[in-house]
Amino acid sequence: MSIALTRRILDEYRRVIMPLAAALILNVAAYVFLVYPLSQRVANVAQRNQNAEQALTAARADYGQATGTVTGKTRAAEELNTFYTSVLPSDFSAARRLIHLRLAQLARQANLQMTHVNYDPDERRKGSLARLNITMDLSGTYPAMRSFIHQLETSPEFVVIDNIELSEESEGDSQLKVKVDLSTYYRNQAS
Repeated sequence: MSIALTRRILDEYRRVIMPLAAALILNVAAYVFLVYPLSQRVANVAQRNQNAEQALTAARADYGQATGTVTGKTRAAEELNTFYTSVLPSDFSAARRLIHLRLAQLARQANLQMTHVNYDPDERRKGSLARLNITMDLSGTYPAMRSFIHQLETSPEFVVIDNIELSEESEGDSQLKVKVDLSTYYRNQAS
């Protein structure tokens, strides 16, 4: 199109084109100054809401973990208290009575001869628990030894097997000599 033709169209339809052009300019201005900034604010609000949701989820997870830690700590303290009061003997003499009787019963049930038992409190140990070292000399057959050890490990008394030494009693005899080092713990009254 030529410039003359464009001028002629503008002159003839000026009444229609000018309001349309003004409306177009106003629409562009309204979009630039009103709609676009508001859409950005809405997008920012949506992003902030999403960030807030993520922060809330993380905070709930942290709260749940902290609650679990407190609950676990409380439960562990209760179980430790139960262990101290119900499982462990209250002092040296109670530990010795409990273990001496139980070890003699287990040896007799396993058909073993108990030849020697020695109880020695560990004086070097400090803290709320004291240790009682026990040394036993037993004699009997290998299956009887296995039965004794199994019964000792599955008994409700808190006894730790520290060491086991096996040796044969005499040639041709199926009897074994066993030295068993055990330990148990009791509440230390000194601490």
